[in-house]
Amino acid sequence: MRRAEKIENYIQNDPFANQLGATVAIIKPGHSRVTLTVTDDMVNFHGMTHGGVIFALGDIAFAAASNSHGQTAVALNVAINYLKASVSGDRLVAEAREQHTSGPTALYDITIRDDRTGELVAKSHDLVYRKKEWFVPDE
Repeated sequence: MRRAEKIENYIQNDPFANQLGATVAIIKPGHSRVTLTVTDDMVNFHGMTHGGVIFALGDIAFAAASNSHGQTAVALNVAINYLKASVSGDRLVAEAREQHTSGPTALYDITIRDDRTGELVAKSHDLVYRKKEWFVPDE
């Protein structure tokens, strides 16, 4: 099995993402795309997608992108802005892209969009710490 496949298999084996019903559609070095269809049990008392669900979707994309090099990476900071409401039945797409790396840290830009309209639902800037450990060693 190639190194990229080992990394993808490792990231795809995320119990929380699987429990939530999120699908990691793209994993490339420094980039990921994750989709989720909002269900009735993911909305708040206003009938809108719960902010925790949106945060979790962005965090799953962040984790996939930041760990896509095979090196263990953990979140240091996440700053999210909620921009548009979504509701049950909406399909959300989170995309994470590596913006800057410096020593053991790296910065990621995450967008969460409504798949049908393309409208921005949320945006975050996330900082990761890359540990001196590899879950898939560099060959």
